[in-house]
Amino acid sequence: MKITPEEVIHVANLARLDLDEAVVEKVSHQMGAILEYIDKLNEVDTSHVQPTTHAIFLTNAFRDDLVHEHLERNQALCNAPQRDETCFLVPRIIG
Repeated sequence: MKITPEEVIHVANLARLDLDEAVVEKVSHQMGAILEYIDKLNEVDTSHVQPTTHAIFLTNAFRDDLVHEHLERNQALCNAPQRDETCFLVPRIIG
């Protein structure tokens, strides 16, 4: 399938991209090659292939959720760049 430079320019305008003429030509050739490859893939008989959501089976390696003692306030605040007696001090971001 051939992609025309006009189609590339149209899509570039929709994406708010400013492409020069050399890039438009290059992209139109590249997109044409990609679409030709997709056409070849569409010719493959996949009637006996089960649809999958993942090509390989993966599982997450979750750890057990264990209860621990919480940090004491002084220990939690000891490495803070700025603090007062009870809290972290952070820059004000809302006027």
